[in-house]
Amino acid sequence: MTEDGPAARHGTARDGAARHGAARHGHAIERRPATDAEARALASALRLRILRICLGQARTNKEIAGILRRDPASVLHHIRTLVRTGFLEPQQERRGSRGAREVPYLATRKSWQLSTPAQGQIMLDTFLEELRLVPAEDVDTTRLGLRLPPIQMAEFRERLFSLLDEYSDAADDPGAPAWSVFIAIHADPNRPGN
Repeated sequence: MTEDGPAARHGTARDGAARHGAARHGHAIERRPATDAEARALASALRLRILRICLGQARTNKEIAGILRRDPASVLHHIRTLVRTGFLEPQQERRGSRGAREVPYLATRKSWQLSTPAQGQIMLDTFLEELRLVPAEDVDTTRLGLRLPPIQMAEFRERLFSLLDEYSDAADDPGAPAWSVFIAIHADPNRPGN
């Protein structure tokens, strides 16, 4: 999942949690599979960063391009793709400092409701790209190796993603610091199973 809601979660596979729903506030969340167009729209680290930039605060193409340090014309192409697929929503038009027409865009959080299993590498690339922009002392990391039977692993995933779902529903406080969370669960190639 991605994190324009979420996940940005911006749509990664959550194994059993994605297919069967995770508990949230006492009921299951069903994530529908992304359509081909939605999956293609999320198959870009740049588009995932645009969704994060527009999460909780509407931004114009010029503002987004400035944050990304990219050409506004190429960024606009990506914005249009995200609007067409429902991941960004244009807000009320406004006039810029020189009277130019500006359209701010706001992330819809739609990607948090989707399952896009094939997006793992894009999510990782986006995470690493963003991580390079953050001072090392501002990054909190941990690593954990587990060996659990399938039923316990399913419970672990459900509880973990339930917590993420709970916080994804929290109101965005514009005065608070912005945080990013990236979680990856994978089979451990260093400790082959029996």
